[in-house]
Amino acid sequence: MSNNLIFFIMKRIYKISAVVVIMMAITIQFSRAGAPGIPWEDFQDPQKLTTVKGIVVDTETGVPLIFATVALQNSNVATVTNLDGEFLLKIDKEAVNPNIEITYIGYNNKVIPLSDLRLDGRDNRLELTQATIPIREVVIRPIKPEEIINTVIRSISKNYTDVPNLMTSFYRETIRRNRNYVSIAEAVVEILKAPYSNEFRFDMSRVYKGRKNVEVSRLDTVLFKLQGGPVSTLQLDLIKNPYTILTYDAMKSYNYKLESIIVIDDRLHYVIEFYQKPEVDTPMFLGKLFVDIDTYALTEAEFSINLDDVEKASEIFIRKKPLGMKVTPEMASYRVKFREQDGKWYFAYGRAEVRFKCDWQKKLFNTSYTTMSEIAVTDRTEEEVIKFASQERIRRGDIFIEKLSAFADPDFWGDYNVIEPDQSIESAIRRLSRRLRFSDREGE
Repeated sequence: MSNNLIFFIMKRIYKISAVVVIMMAITIQFSRAGAPGIPWEDFQDPQKLTTVKGIVVDTETGVPLIFATVALQNSNVATVTNLDGEFLLKIDKEAVNPNIEITYIGYNNKVIPLSDLRLDGRDNRLELTQATIPIREVVIRPIKPEEIINTVIRSISKNYTDVPNLMTSFYRETIRRNRNYVSIAEAVVEILKAPYSNEFRFDMSRVYKGRKNVEVSRLDTVLFKLQGGPVSTLQLDLIKNPYTILTYDAMKSYNYKLESIIVIDDRLHYVIEFYQKPEVDTPMFLGKLFVDIDTYALTEAEFSINLDDVEKASEIFIRKKPLGMKVTPEMASYRVKFREQDGKWYFAYGRAEVRFKCDWQKKLFNTSYTTMSEIAVTDRTEEEVIKFASQERIRRGDIFIEKLSAFADPDFWGDYNVIEPDQSIESAIRRLSRRLRFSDREGE
């Protein structure tokens, strides 16, 4: 592979990893005051919405199923379960005979009439059964995983929309120091999703309404900041941004293995593992691609950056760091999901999580920082899709949390579909406040 091609692919890796690019700078204190939010008027009527909450679990084991898709059947309204398998979905009260549909990798779909669920959230325990694949449904034939990926690339124009979409989404980013949150930012954002058929038109994002909370110990000397917010998270759309994995040139850097065949959304899928070739010495990606057998659409992907070469991997993530500190990336994982409607697939969910270990030269204990950003598309339309004004857009170099107000609106969740918190925001804030008093006792 030529040096020019390696350089081009690495630039794209930087863009994807910018979801979690960390800027580290010396600071003494960090003010909780935030910049004012965008003063747009609310556009949803709480009287017209029904809220349903619950948990999705495995039927046999009772284990919560994380990142399961929970949707209003035959609509654009959807969300995902959190790390505890919990979800919250808000739908229009005027929906006729509404059904809730739950889908998850390797499980049979479940459709439940809304009328069967308690609207107070209690006892809404939704159980999914693992899917079995009848032998007669699988045609056994020799097929190379490289051939599958080639067909995925050739089929992009057929499987993905060629018209722009306006998407309503929920975005969250957090930073944890060891086990404690030090930063939380959340927002309802609008996304202008560019057509997949035009590589020269880029996705845009703007904040509708958001909030944040930041607490940094008086003894802290490091401030982590994430760049780009939802704009960077959208880079995880491997169909719109295929350069690092789903191009013929990128394929030259990877080995592939057909791992298995599983069921997703009642459809058979190839599971293809990929990892960089031994002769490629630049950190690349490794992970799994889930490909629909009938259409050759990429419907999900789970991948991470190869961290074997710690020094080179650190260069991808760290923009600045204090003198005397060694920063080691320990984990960098990504996830993307697409949702099918009327024969076309649409970006539905993206998540990035990275963990670093920070060592000071003259300190006995190290500190672990974990960053997470995720975005879930909760609604979309192809009507009246208008380009965002320049001053409204979030840009790749922006620090998202600096654009939001502090936690001041107790009714922030309002009428928007969000990702149910892994713990209540109020609880997280209380933990942050306690941490100011006890941080000097932590073994860091």
